[in-house]
Amino acid sequence: MRMLLDTFSQTLRTLWAHKLRSFLTMFGIAWGVGSLLLLIGVGEGFRNGNRKQLETFGKNIIFFFGGRAPAVEGSFHAMKWFNLTYDDYLAIRSESKLAIHVSPLIARDDIRAVSDYTSTNGQVSGVPPIYSQVRTIPLQAGRWINDQDNAERRRVCVLGREMTRNMFPGRPALGNGILLNGVRFEVIGVLSKIGHEEQNATNIRIFVPFNTMRELFPLKGDNSKEGNAISFINYQPRSFEENEAAKDELHRIVARNHGGFDPTGKDIWEEWDTVKNQKTMGKIFSAMDWFLGGVGLVTLGLGAIGIINIMLVAVSERTREVGLRKALGATRRNILFQFFLEGAFLTLLSGAAGVGGAMMIIHLLSGVALPPGFDSPKIVPVSALGAVLSLALAGIAAGLYPARKAAMLEPVEALRQE
Repeated sequence: MRMLLDTFSQTLRTLWAHKLRSFLTMFGIAWGVGSLLLLIGVGEGFRNGNRKQLETFGKNIIFFFGGRAPAVEGSFHAMKWFNLTYDDYLAIRSESKLAIHVSPLIARDDIRAVSDYTSTNGQVSGVPPIYSQVRTIPLQAGRWINDQDNAERRRVCVLGREMTRNMFPGRPALGNGILLNGVRFEVIGVLSKIGHEEQNATNIRIFVPFNTMRELFPLKGDNSKEGNAISFINYQPRSFEENEAAKDELHRIVARNHGGFDPTGKDIWEEWDTVKNQKTMGKIFSAMDWFLGGVGLVTLGLGAIGIINIMLVAVSERTREVGLRKALGATRRNILFQFFLEGAFLTLLSGAAGVGGAMMIIHLLSGVALPPGFDSPKIVPVSALGAVLSLALAGIAAGLYPARKAAMLEPVEALRQE
């Protein structure tokens, strides 16, 4: 034990005698470790931010808007837009095996909404109760639309956060009434804010039961199918991996309902697949992780090379010291251990400084307001483990090779060195 303490004390004295050289060497390793953790942490923050941004709309959802059918059978040169219909929704709900939580929606922004305090052109959406299982609907007060509201075509509504503030400024909305195109609706629920107001339309919407919307405010226009048209369908694939198969299944059902055209034609369907977006962004961020991790590892490797170089210089400068110690009885194992300990100590100390610095910077960034789609950087356990393993390898390489060279010196030859 005393020998170990003496060796460690000698190591500290040697490093202190060459303070600037030791500091510069340690800085290289600390920079490499800190860079590795910070770069991967930033990439992980981007990944989490993108996922959270998509989940403000709902988790693993697909928006299905309709498509363009051939105006002439068999031709894809003359295409005519068609809306989805309530019949399409019923067919999907009864036949689809890969789509779950299927929810139709009728949306209009030309309906005048009036409260006791103000009026606005409200963005009104007719939705069934299951809509809250597909989309993100956080209730602040009251309740959501239920099956009885929908079946009985009740004139009730739920207000988004911004719509509540606009129509009932500084006053309670729950239990009060509003007029939609002159028809009175009772406010039964108020939503919490979702994401950033300007990026999520749910905050400025008025939700009413789907059947009530069909009865009072059906879609208008050439493609309205006499009140049978719907704006779009929201649904979730049965599993994260089955999003493409679920879309193909719905395409076949809807194409059959609209004349039996080929559903595989290019540019027929209008839809937004958040699952596909997540998969694409996941690949981008994974590639970013590998790239940034590679940059950090290269920096770490350069630091390790610097330590090897410094230790080799130390062996050369201390050749006479090695010869004297061996002449006084020190074994090769003693010499090997001393130089290995110096290299390992430099590596571990600088690595700990790099990890500590990275954690401090990430902690400071956690309190900074970031734009939508970005999240605070996080220490990724896998990258931290990779940094520790890389650090251990760097320490072994940086200490073992110079130590072996010092231990192999013959005492007589070492004492002759000037």
